[in-house]
Amino acid sequence: MPFESVPVTDERAQQLLSDYFAYRSATFPVADGYVVKLPDPTAFTPPAGEFLIALDDGGVAIGCGGIRRLPDDVLGAPRVVWEVKHLWVADAGRGRGTGRALLAELERRAAARGATSIVLDTNASLVAANNLYTSSGYLSIPAYNDNGNATTWFRKDLA
Repeated sequence: MPFESVPVTDERAQQLLSDYFAYRSATFPVADGYVVKLPDPTAFTPPAGEFLIALDDGGVAIGCGGIRRLPDDVLGAPRVVWEVKHLWVADAGRGRGTGRALLAELERRAAARGATSIVLDTNASLVAANNLYTSSGYLSIPAYNDNGNATTWFRKDLA
């Protein structure tokens, strides 16, 4: 599956993020409880981070996600920590391994930048996402941020 590194402001990235935020707003377990927080483009621009889109065989964007560097002490011990954000797969990409491939590519790119740990937050209502993370080796950890949309936080240590 091909991936393309793009600015968060890329039209395709913006469409995927818009779809993601609309989905979360409509399905969030607390009515009017989801708070949309647009990604800061500078946080997902090298060397601070990177934003990817996943493409189908025809070159259509079917998923997105980003990584960004966090402070080394965010987990309470010095380590090089990167965070996965806004991992989303459009309907056209579901059931094809797109999410797993995108997550693995984000991990690979973070490791290439020196990451020793990857973290992410999610909501328990996103059952498929939680299953993806746990089956990909992520372990539940205490909250490392104050994201009001999140109920679950994960970490994966990289070799």
